[in-house]
Amino acid sequence: MSRAARTDAAMAAKVRKLRCAVYTRKSTDEGLDKEFNSLDAQRAACEAYVASQRSEGWVLVHDRYDDGGVSGGTLERPALQRLIRDIEAGLVDIVLVYKVDRLSRSLMDFAKLVETFEAHDVTFVAITQSLNTTTSMGRLTLNMLLSFAQYERELIGERVRDKIAASRARGMWMGGPVPLGYRVENRKLLVDPAGAATVRRVFEGFAEIGSGSRLLPILRAEGCVTKTGRPFDKSALYKLLVNRVYIGEAVHKATAYPGEHDAIIPRQLWDRVHAVLAESPRVRAAQSRQRAPALLRGLLFGSDGRAMSPTHT
Repeated sequence: MSRAARTDAAMAAKVRKLRCAVYTRKSTDEGLDKEFNSLDAQRAACEAYVASQRSEGWVLVHDRYDDGGVSGGTLERPALQRLIRDIEAGLVDIVLVYKVDRLSRSLMDFAKLVETFEAHDVTFVAITQSLNTTTSMGRLTLNMLLSFAQYERELIGERVRDKIAASRARGMWMGGPVPLGYRVENRKLLVDPAGAATVRRVFEGFAEIGSGSRLLPILRAEGCVTKTGRPFDKSALYKLLVNRVYIGEAVHKATAYPGEHDAIIPRQLWDRVHAVLAESPRVRAAQSRQRAPALLRGLLFGSDGRAMSPTHT
């Protein structure tokens, strides 16, 4: 072996292998079913960067750390948590991402991650932004970029909330659990006749009896069930009774607007039910007991021969 070859071999032996983990993230799951998606593109770019640093001892960790359809505003991401566990186990030396906001859009969360990286001598690299947390300038630049990323995330959130509020004010259905008595078609609520009949039965029964406890056994005996197919319990009963969607309204942050959908319950029946609900539960319970027949009245007598009478406490 020549002297030059021996020198190259000695230098290669002195280069410490640096294990590189590639982390990728996409906020939505749109397009993730494609053969080559956004996560694959991010990973390919990072792998090419690792290959370019092979002379520095960089080697790729072949475990994939991919979070698809997960927001950057939280650290509770499966792949990220697995990456953190591997870092704490000493299996990673460098973490690579395509851009800083792929790792986090929250300045506070990123500070926690950098603290974890530094505690285990792990370097963070954003390949498209030439960032390296081993230098003070790199950390300063990183914090500035993260501040803008967090601002962008909060701005997007405000726009989404404003859009939802404007849509609800127009009475539009904006998603969520579909109430009993309705179905959704083309993002609109349409009355489901079978479920609507159950809703009317619940409202009419409560208006007549004035007691949820006494109404529940009747509903179960008649086979009335909730949207999920389960028998009514007290919680499901009272949630149904206070849902303003049944009088054709859309509610956003305690403000009711006229909805695009048809009402199931007439306003007069709604008012009767809520007049009962406005009473104290104790008053309603006392009235319910007074209306309940005393089956043993006139049949039980005390030791003195006097008839016993029912009382409540």
